[in-house]
Amino acid sequence: MSRSSEYKFVDTDTDALVESLVSAYEAMTGRSAAPASPERLFISWIASIIVQERVLTNYAGNQNIPSRAEGPNLDAIAELFLEMTRPAAQPAVSTERFHISAAQSTAILIPQGTRVTDIGSTLIWETTEDAYVAIGDTYVDVPIKCQTDGEIGNGYAIGQINVFVDPYDYCDHVENTTESALGADEATDEEFYDLMVASMDGFSCAGAKGGYIYFAKQVSTDIKDVVANSPVDGEVRLYVLMKDGTIANATTKAAVLAACNADGVRPLTDLVKVEDPSYEDYSVNITYYIPSDSTQSAAEIQASVEAAVDEYIEWQSGKLGRDINPSRLIQMVISAGAKRVTVTSPAFTVLRDGSSFNTVAESVPQIARNTSKTITNGGTEDE
Repeated sequence: MSRSSEYKFVDTDTDALVESLVSAYEAMTGRSAAPASPERLFISWIASIIVQERVLTNYAGNQNIPSRAEGPNLDAIAELFLEMTRPAAQPAVSTERFHISAAQSTAILIPQGTRVTDIGSTLIWETTEDAYVAIGDTYVDVPIKCQTDGEIGNGYAIGQINVFVDPYDYCDHVENTTESALGADEATDEEFYDLMVASMDGFSCAGAKGGYIYFAKQVSTDIKDVVANSPVDGEVRLYVLMKDGTIANATTKAAVLAACNADGVRPLTDLVKVEDPSYEDYSVNITYYIPSDSTQSAAEIQASVEAAVDEYIEWQSGKLGRDINPSRLIQMVISAGAKRVTVTSPAFTVLRDGSSFNTVAESVPQIARNTSKTITNGGTEDE
């Protein structure tokens, strides 16, 4: 849901205010306020002050409307909703496997707070609980979290967090067994407002579609879109899309399942599953033409067009079931400074959004995925 533009409670047109004040002055005094007269200058000064106050009045009024409030004002309004607190930044998590050199006759402790990192020491991670390598075993898997909050910790591949910072008894080597995920920055005003609106479906359990979506999105602000449907009686399937246009990884899906399958959330008769949407691959292949009378250089337009294509690719994968729409691509490239665009691919393609289906297979939403892009400068053209 998009946040609304500012609502104008009172008019801020300076010219109209000056005209009104001049008319009132002339009616009261019987004297003319000529444009260069001291009276007219004084009236203009008064009008500027009144307009400034009207701008502040409009701002104050808008800060009392959830769809327009910002920052601390939005935080205060949140007290009226179920989602009362702005989601804070949270660290990425993963599972780390701690190896010892040989099996021992006693359990070997991996203390809570034991730190590990990657080969470049980019980020430091720590264990979140005490764990023991059992007698006769040579390793134990332990949850870890990044010491730096935010999305920066997401996306570390399996085996990439492979250096121990704190030695432990009989230490040998370490590696993460899951891709790191669930790191999130503090919710923006846009994200917090969307959660506030969605939270109205959460006053009861997650029996409603909106309820499941709300509880799923609570897991992380890094989640962009969620589809909930029920292709089989008594079964709820959730599909999760991340901000970067990718399908949620195993760690995120497990967290969503835990949130939506909790006894206080899930209706007793529901079987909840978190499934993967399907990809619909497409390529971008366009030729653009520059107007011959453009005030921009060809290099500037080229950079703008390339940025517009990247923005289109991001937009295209920003929502589950969003149709692959070349018209949007043309619009964005022309707005970037091109005169005309020829699109070889993609072709318009309708994608499933999971809202209507006749079979279980049709209930799986689709997400557009770009596989390649080719951008050709076709030269200049006259109007």
